Amino acid sequence: MSTVYDCADEASRDAGITAATSALKSGRLVVMPTDTLYGIAADAFDSSAVADLLAAKRRGRDMPVPVLVGSWHTIDGLVFSVRPQARELIRAFWPGALSLVVQAAPSLAWDLGDTRGTVMLRMPLHPVALELLRAVGPLAVSSANVSGQPPATTVGQAREQLGSLASVYLDGGPAEHAVASTIVDLTADQPRVLREGAVPSADIAEVLGMAPDALTSSTNR
Repeated sequence: MSTVYDCADEASRDAGITAATSALKSGRLVVMPTDTLYGIAADAFDSSAVADLLAAKRRGRDMPVPVLVGSWHTIDGLVFSVRPQARELIRAFWPGALSLVVQAAPSLAWDLGDTRGTVMLRMPLHPVALELLRAVGPLAVSSANVSGQPPATTVGQAREQLGSLASVYLDGGPAEHAVASTIVDLTADQPRVLREGAVPSADIAEVLGMAPDALTSSTNR
């Protein structure tokens, strides 16, 4: 049985954060609001919980789960080497709707799927998400929908698709952007936009001092 907590009410929000923290630390799944879309979350270091997340979405290991963090500084412990370009983008867009694909630190004891040594990281701009992340630590979070179905922009849409597969639902109101984050791959010498979402490629190019076409060109593959 899952419970929905209205995070617009202070008492309900406090109870929801407590329940979500307990659920995540016990290996269960939680649906949480972010600034882009609603996400389904598991403790990033609990491989069984991450497997349950993939199963809930009916997704294979070939589509590994991104990780959300609650602080700029968390990235230093998760990444093999933080390139200057990553620092520039973090300063410009975090917290916010920009996801960065980077080389993961080889010592990390996690299993997010077939990542080939990389991890996609983001710090969301949503107070409920940040509070939960700071209580639990890095979370494996994917959009709160069954693969192939529309992503959830409200907690109701997420619950319709996932039902009792998530123990706790945190209702943070409609998602601000209602569109996925922009993804930038920083694993090669040349940054590349893998998916344009809430942050325009032109804004990213400006921060990096690049031409927008250079970020999106297929020749960078």
